[in-house]
Order: sequence, then structure tokens, then C-alpha cells
Amino acid sequence: MTTLRDLPSVEQILQTQTAAELIADYGRPLTLTAIRSILDEIRARFKLNPQADLPSMDTILVQAESQLFNWIRPTLVPVINASGVILHTNLGRAPLSDATIRAMDSVSRTYSNLEYDLEKGMRGSRLSHAEFVLQRLTGAESAIIVNNNASAVLLVLSALANKKRVVISRSQLVEIGGGFRVPDVMKQSGAKLVEVGTTNKTHLSDYEQELQVAGTLVMRVHPSNFKVVGFTEEPELKEIVELAHKAGLFVVDDLGSGALLDTARYGLAHEPTVQESLAAGVDVVCFSGDKLLGGPQAGIIIGKKDLIDRIKKHPLARAVRADKACLAGVSATLLHYLKDEAEREIPILKMLSLSLKQIKGRAEAWTNELGQGQVVEGESTVGGGSLPGESMKTFLLSLTVKSPDKFLKKLRGQNPPIIARTENDKILFDPRTVLPGQEGALLVGLKNVFEEIQ
Repeated sequence: MTTLRDLPSVEQILQTQTAAELIADYGRPLTLTAIRSILDEIRARFKLNPQADLPSMDTILVQAESQLFNWIRPTLVPVINASGVILHTNLGRAPLSDATIRAMDSVSRTYSNLEYDLEKGMRGSRLSHAEFVLQRLTGAESAIIVNNNASAVLLVLSALANKKRVVISRSQLVEIGGGFRVPDVMKQSGAKLVEVGTTNKTHLSDYEQELQVAGTLVMRVHPSNFKVVGFTEEPELKEIVELAHKAGLFVVDDLGSGALLDTARYGLAHEPTVQESLAAGVDVVCFSGDKLLGGPQAGIIIGKKDLIDRIKKHPLARAVRADKACLAGVSATLLHYLKDEAEREIPILKMLSLSLKQIKGRAEAWTNELGQGQVVEGESTVGGGSLPGESMKTFLLSLTVKSPDKFLKKLRGQNPPIIARTENDKILFDPRTVLPGQEGALLVGLKNVFEEIQ
């Protein structure tokens, strides 16, 4: 009769060649933990069913190897975005240019002059990196880069508006992803929220009444992830700035998406640009690095030198500062704009620039390679909390399958995972958001899924 005494011990298992190979691949401590875990599971099952056969040594080792593989495999992996959402927040937003990746890789592989002045041979400041490029590109007097735009806004308000009144239109009290709300950020920073106007209409006179009080800052938040339509009115940014400056106050503009190029050139609605805010006389502008800018995640703050200096010196600036890889990546991305090569080098701008002929050609090539499906007209979206309600014409590979949900799940199980979308029980793949280097993997993944379901 089989008993638990027949189960091999940990030491017996470790004497095998397979165990030695697992130790070489995964390390002794983790391998021991896996083997003990599997043996504990076997003992627990056997106590519930003493009549069951105990697994062999080989089976135990196979189970241990599977356990080890599951423990160490990365959870953050590259995916193929065939959804047609260019700045897909859940998929990491903007893919980076080759130059940006090289710059981040270069400073990460070795030491760097992150906080070292090579000319003076003494301690320098990480805040100087990318500042010169931003000054040349936008005309701003000074700049600072932090880890994302949410912390940029929090830092600006904490440094410039603590215990002070911040005037903002009710229509701009927005919430972005993850429950990040402007009123909550103001409260956290110590600023005192002063709402003017109504949800759909704010007049210049509404601002004028509140700007008579000393110690007031004016903030404009661009509602980049929604639209208010119909009976609406907002004063021009330049008018707000002139009114604030006349009262001896300054203006902060949270642009969010960080457009440096006019999106109207791609057939989309115009997204306010960083340059336009500065031209309107705004004192401090905040925007994201990984949205329409097309770079790594970052919060970029530019504006008047005296105000940026105050922001740089605030204690919170250290807590939200950008690391060396981020600074290198942002600098490399900004250089594309400075060198007038952004549309040629930055992936999201290349996606926006694709012609319908190019997209249709790729969709047709996929259909021919697969021997099934059809090419249909459709729409791509910008996403990432930018240009809400805006879409671009595209062509899609459309597949008809028995169970769309099961098919999508199998696509997500490929290596790399494939993310598509469904519409009217059709599986749709948008060439606009599939990077050229991923087309082969996309087609291999699709063929694999077709073989599995046959």
C-alpha cells in the first residue's frame, strides 16, 4: 500500500541531474522553495485521498520547473497593439523612437554625468538636462522635468499656491484616469480652491471679481479627456492672462497632453499647443511627456525663471524628480522636434501621418497572408486622454469567428500578446497602431490561434 513514506525527500530530488539544471537556471534557494511547495501540495492531496497514486520523481520535477517558470516570468511584457487606439493608456501610451531608446539605454548601462558638471569638475544639477532643449524649442525661460504630469501639477501648486487662493473655472475641475481630481490635488497642495462661472459658461467678468483679492493665482486646466458642447462659453486664454497680469498675479496652464505640433495637420481637431500657451503670456505651463509629445512618461514644467526657480527649490521637487533614463529619453525625444524630424522619427506621429493608402495596403497584405478575413473601413482614435471624440479614418482586417471572446483570449495568450477589438461580433485589427517590426509576430500569432481552434 502506498504511503507518504514513498514520497521522495527533498534531498533525494536534489541529487538528480534535472534538479541540478534547475538550480543552475533559477538558483538554489528558489528551487528548494519550489520543490518543497510541490511536495506540500502532494501531501495535502494525499491526505484527502489516500488511495491516490503518488507522482513520480520526474513528475515532481516537471511540476517544480513549471512553478519556477511562473514565479519568475515577467508580468510587464511587450504586446502588439492592433486596437487602433494610438495612445492606449492601458498599453503604456507612447512607444518610443529608436533614438530615445538608445539614449535611455546608453545612460543606464554605465555611469553618467547626471549630477556632475564636466566643465567645472564638481557637483552639478540633474535639472539642467533637457532644460536647454526646452528653452530652444519653446522659448521658455526655464524648465524642470518630474516623473509625470500629475506630480508636476501638485509640485507647481505646492510651491506657488500653498495657503493661497487659486481661481479656476468650474468647467475645468476635471478628473483624469485613476481618480486624479483637480480639486483633490489643490487640497493636497494646500491651495484654496476658488471656483468661477458655471459648468458650461464662464465669463471674463467672473474672473475679474475674484482677482481683486490679494494672493491669488489663476489656473487653466485643459479638459483633454472630455468635451462640453452646446450652450458653452469660455474666455480666451490670452484674455485671462492679461486680466491676471493687470492685477499683478500669474497664470498656470495645465495642458495635459503636451502637443508641440498642430494636430489639425492630421485631420483632427486642434489641440492647444505648448507654444500657444507661452505666446498667450502664461507664466507656468505643465504637460505630459508620454502623450502627444511621444516620449517617455514625464511631467514637464516650463515658464518664467523666477517661478521655476521657486518650484525647483521646493522639497517636493526631490520626491517627484525624474531619473537618468527619463531625462535622457525626454531630451532625445525633444531633439526630434528641434531638428524638425519628429514626424519621421516619433512612432505616434508616424501613426498619425500614415495615409489611408498605406494602411489599406498593409491590411490587404495581412488578408492575403492569412488566406481569410476581409478589409473594411473603420476608425482609429488618439486616446490617452487626448482629443476626446476625435477619430481618424482607417482600414481594418476584419475576421468572423464563432466565439469572439474566446478568440480574443487566445490572442492575448500569444507571445507577444495581441490586443484587438470587437465590433458587431467581428474581430478587428487596425494596421495604424501595429509597429512595422511586429507585423510578422502578429501574423504568426493569428495563424497559431486558427490552428488551435480548428
